[in-house]
Amino acid sequence: MKKIIQLTIAIMFIVSSCNSDKIISLINGENLDGWHIDVPAMDNNPDTINPFVVRDGMLVSLGKPAGHIITDDVFSDYRLVAEYRFAGKPGNCGILVHSSTPRDLYDMFPKSLEVQLQHQNAGDFWCIEEDIKVDNMLERRGPKEEWGASEGQQRHIINLTDGSENDPGEWNTIVIECMGNEIKVWVNDDLVNHGYECTASEGQIAIQSEGSEVEFRKLELTKIE
Repeated sequence: MKKIIQLTIAIMFIVSSCNSDKIISLINGENLDGWHIDVPAMDNNPDTINPFVVRDGMLVSLGKPAGHIITDDVFSDYRLVAEYRFAGKPGNCGILVHSSTPRDLYDMFPKSLEVQLQHQNAGDFWCIEEDIKVDNMLERRGPKEEWGASEGQQRHIINLTDGSENDPGEWNTIVIECMGNEIKVWVNDDLVNHGYECTASEGQIAIQSEGSEVEFRKLELTKIE
């Protein structure tokens, strides 16, 4: 009986550490409050369209012009659940975690760790002036002397699986768990990436506009305690 009580208490503690009253929806379905836009093409041309809109309650990245929508708030130790799909021909997009200095790479990408959404590569890591380690680094990242997080270095780390995405046009669920200096990624319930010793443990969250129209019907963040 004592063991049963201890197990029950343990389960209650785990549930309470991520319960529903800690869920933060990053999409309010009406406007872009809580976010700011960083699109270089908008700097000198006020007529440039904003590639991020709210449509039918969803956050939509139109894909062009290139840039990012970035949360005003900084987050650490959380689980982010995103439901997304390519509205037309599948292509490229990404969710950036631990984002900080804007336009730190190629005068476009903020300093961050990107979780790739590109069709057939969802769950890959891209290092953007922040770095991370994974198992099987040579196999998944290439020769050690080429590793890095800056221009001209091997910044791409392929994911662990193949074929976790649903068919084009269907909804996908990606879960990104950031805890301390570790990042885990699931695509449609498959664990597709696990990195550790990340050079950042907190930051803003950013969504890319990178060539393809992507709809996000859910972006929910749960703090992990």
